[in-house]
Amino acid sequence: MFNRANLVTFTMLAFAGSTYAQPGEPPATEIRTVSESIQGTEIRDDYRWLEGDDSGNMTDELAEWTDSQNDYTRQVLDNIPGRDKLEARLRELMEIPSISTPSMYGDRYFYRTREGDQPQSIVKVRKGLDGEERVLLDPEEIDPSGLTTVSWTAPNPDGSLMAFGMYYAGDENSTLYVMDVETGEWLAEEIPGKVRLDQWLPDSSGFYYSALEDLDDAYSGVTRFHKLGTHHRQDRTLFRQHDLSTFYGDLDYSEEKLTQLATTWGPWIAPSEDGKWALVGYWTGTSGVDLWAADLDHWYETGELNLETVAIGMEGRPGSMDFSEDTLFMQSTIGAPNGRIVAIDMNNPGYDNWTDIIPEDPNLVLQGTGFADGIISVNYLDKAQTSISLYKLDGSPISELELPGIGSAGLSTSDDRTEAFLTFTSYNTPTSIYHIDLAQPNAEPTLWARPDVPVDPDSVIVKQVWYESKDGTPISMFIVHPKNLELDGNNPTILYGYGGFNVSITPSFSSTMFPWFEEGGVYAIANLRGGGEYGAKWHEAGRMENKQNVFDDFIAAGEYLIDNKYTNSDKLGIAGGSNGGLLTGAVMAQRPDLFAAVECHVPLLDMLRYQDFLMARYWVPEYGSAENPEQFETLLAYSPYHNIQKGVEYPAIFLTAGENDTRVHPLHARKMAALVQASTASSPSEKPVILWVDREAGHGGGKSLDQRVRDIADRRIFMMRQLGVITE
Repeated sequence: MFNRANLVTFTMLAFAGSTYAQPGEPPATEIRTVSESIQGTEIRDDYRWLEGDDSGNMTDELAEWTDSQNDYTRQVLDNIPGRDKLEARLRELMEIPSISTPSMYGDRYFYRTREGDQPQSIVKVRKGLDGEERVLLDPEEIDPSGLTTVSWTAPNPDGSLMAFGMYYAGDENSTLYVMDVETGEWLAEEIPGKVRLDQWLPDSSGFYYSALEDLDDAYSGVTRFHKLGTHHRQDRTLFRQHDLSTFYGDLDYSEEKLTQLATTWGPWIAPSEDGKWALVGYWTGTSGVDLWAADLDHWYETGELNLETVAIGMEGRPGSMDFSEDTLFMQSTIGAPNGRIVAIDMNNPGYDNWTDIIPEDPNLVLQGTGFADGIISVNYLDKAQTSISLYKLDGSPISELELPGIGSAGLSTSDDRTEAFLTFTSYNTPTSIYHIDLAQPNAEPTLWARPDVPVDPDSVIVKQVWYESKDGTPISMFIVHPKNLELDGNNPTILYGYGGFNVSITPSFSSTMFPWFEEGGVYAIANLRGGGEYGAKWHEAGRMENKQNVFDDFIAAGEYLIDNKYTNSDKLGIAGGSNGGLLTGAVMAQRPDLFAAVECHVPLLDMLRYQDFLMARYWVPEYGSAENPEQFETLLAYSPYHNIQKGVEYPAIFLTAGENDTRVHPLHARKMAALVQASTASSPSEKPVILWVDREAGHGGGKSLDQRVRDIADRRIFMMRQLGVITE
């Protein structure tokens, strides 16, 4: 199956003061061809066995194969000169204390910190803004391995109780617990099943929550009510994802339509704080949600859930929302691709009765909304940069909030006060948290927290440039580089992108990029179609049959960087994860000549079979499915795994996966690694194809400090070696 002799075949090269073990051939992988006809096209898969058993689970021989790949990868990365020095520098940067933006409940302020070598962030509380800081929850005390993480927290209205979720080793399957905030004692509550809390009752006697009925079935969503002090098996059920008749029983939907709905993200609930109303939604895709109004008082008293239609069969989705008695204030792209704020009378909630409070702005994208006492804060994106405007509840403008600079900002608000916390960051500005009063927007904000980072933010500059994609569409891109950079076409450059799911990539500070800048490196971030930086239409232009636009945008970004003398194809690397891993895998297959190195993290790569594993049918509305004849043609045209050609000189590629990933199956990275290793005409000693499967991680969340230091060191040293920063 594989040749362990190859695993330790290295050519020893001596350099001044160091010896680098240059990698030989990667472990060989046995070909076991499976052929099948999909939509009348014969598809050959030489590495189907790397998917695992019939259920996609690990087998003994696959575990052995994974060990051999991990061993090879460690020998490649750990033997690069300067690795230890880089890792030490990164650890120094990552051990700098960090703090999150506080949330406010009653007179308590809840937030997270991580200090020094703590493996995970811990939850803290203050009673009063200047009160004594107290640790509420330290996951390392619960699990000394450092692999348990607090995934979410949800204090009750007065802050006397805190529900929270925890999961282990990145699997994201949170179990819910409840703590008495004053005493720190845990209540008896323990609700398993990838749980998230939706809303406490106003008297804190119970709460609504959502979960999976079966962790092995990603489409088994359920929403229930839990009364404190009772066992979760007694919890009352409002609705189940499997019971589509609750939502669509009165509609004449085809079996095909119902099957598609059953495998989306499914239903969710947003109850009002007073417990009277709820907005109920059902995801129809990545850009559409059906909405109903529910009288929770009636359900609580009778057990009868009556859903009144708000909007069904319309493109767009809701965002932040807040109830004020019988009125729901809601951010939405339904009927407004750039977003608007509407008021909905829950007694008469149909779409035709919505009232615009803050209409759509054709030039700005509404990114987020906060609700304070009598004030609505609106976070806009203007050319992928933040501005924040304040309005009264009737929509009349108050002012624009002055920000510290050009970058990304957000507000933490509560609808019972005008007090708020402003967070601001940019590529050259460490994340800073300010305490402000929205009733006095022109007053000088008070700095509440800012990390003391041992780098010089002023040593780099940030530019925003525009370039044309293949079809002439203008695309924006941020470029971050040292101030003394010479545009001589010879600078090592990392190009990052995502381009999917309406996700906006906006400026943010990362201290761990500074070792790259200190070596003269350039970092470019392209705002590709498929994202949300320019509204819902921008997203639509990069999904389904338009997905190739995303790859064209990214390729054009690389060409811009070369044409404008930032770099050249021997010094240009690309990076992306998840949907961004699909991006880097696809452009590597389409333009292997353009890039020297590729980071492809937790990726989707086999686009003909992706929908059959884990929760991936959630993403069919974003990509399509090979089960549909027309969508099959689109997917086959760009599916990275199906477009690798024998004998092509591919760039060096670093693939990663998480063994506990509940989103993207590790099969994608495994199969791609084997295929490119067997296909590339590039020398493995010069352009290695390596795979790292983390046995104690998932899609990326919940990693310990040690894991994160190792991962970032792996990525940076890979790029430094391949892009010529390290030449030994």
